Amino acid sequence: MDDPLLVPTLADLRRRRGLKWRLYGQEVLPLWVAEMDVLPPEPVTRAVTDAMALGDTGYPWAPDYVDAVADFAGRRWGWAPEPARTRLVPNVMLGISEVLRLLTGPGDAVVVNCPVYPPFYAFVRNLGRRVIEAPLGPDGRIDLQSLASAFGDARRDDGRAAYLLASPHNPTGVVHTEQELTAAGELAAEHGVRVVVDEIHAPLVHAPHRFVPYLSLPVGARAFSVFSASKGFNLAGLTSAVAMAGEEAAFDLAAMPEEVAFGASHVGSIAQAAALREGDEWLDALLGGLDRNRQLLHELLSDQLPGVGYRIPEGTYLAWLDFRPLALGDDPAGFLREQAKVALSPGPDFGTGGAGHARLNFATSPAVLTEAVERMARAVGDRTSAAGDAD
Repeated sequence: MDDPLLVPTLADLRRRRGLKWRLYGQEVLPLWVAEMDVLPPEPVTRAVTDAMALGDTGYPWAPDYVDAVADFAGRRWGWAPEPARTRLVPNVMLGISEVLRLLTGPGDAVVVNCPVYPPFYAFVRNLGRRVIEAPLGPDGRIDLQSLASAFGDARRDDGRAAYLLASPHNPTGVVHTEQELTAAGELAAEHGVRVVVDEIHAPLVHAPHRFVPYLSLPVGARAFSVFSASKGFNLAGLTSAVAMAGEEAAFDLAAMPEEVAFGASHVGSIAQAAALREGDEWLDALLGGLDRNRQLLHELLSDQLPGVGYRIPEGTYLAWLDFRPLALGDDPAGFLREQAKVALSPGPDFGTGGAGHARLNFATSPAVLTEAVERMARAVGDRTSAAGDAD
């Protein structure tokens, strides 16, 4: 199968009416929000078309979607969730919010590994919970000493606490190993902290790295994970997700109101189930293209912006770029959007450790990725020349 990233033309992409291609002007290349420049897998198109032809646009039927998730997880990761310990939810972040309602109360603490996906802050605070940061180590991996300190702070007043973990991590693209997940889970248990894992990027792991479902581990017995096919198959507009509980967390999950499932899209569930059941060939072709792009980005930056720090991600299609050596300020994305006409995600939005950084989405064609880096290099070069002239 051809690389899905090579199919849509730039002209086709600019005709799209979603947030990614409409927020900024036509002259801007949008490499910010986590959405891929691909067409959906053919089984998804067929399933949605069939649903429309049947007028099958009612309320979702959870078992079909849950079974599709279990089939996919069994094939790809050698593990499958227990259907009796799952709940259909509207999307991953709303599912996480509902799980946090079960495990914590107003004023309780939620620990996150920063820099991290900005909605982790927004959704937690919207629930009336406190965010406590546990910064990642210099290598972008979980720092157990930092985590222990954060857990201690979270439990200082004997309130309930949760640990919200992104696996794989967003924005760094780190794929946590079984040993890392186990160590973090054991530490959480020692402090009486419940674990909630966002596994939305799980299908997007690059060889030789391996995704490990948190609930497949002994430390997952009292934990929750939330998963959707929306990132792996580019279906953010066709929402559905599943919250899954470990064996000892089933009682907690039973307290989730049944009405939560009503927010999921039936058509979204149909689309995602089709992707999960019949999209393996498409996904493998996509992963090949993403692998080539993450390597291409390394080559482009090394050649044209050698001062930019870039650690090739182990998973996702997100690159966490360190612009601090170029002295572009705390928000280099702002400079690049204005001067290079390339939109990246601002680093400061990702919390502590984000200043001077930006997140780049490389799930696009090699041509667009190449043009984006060339634009950024020209803008930085022009700035350097102007500064030299001023001196």
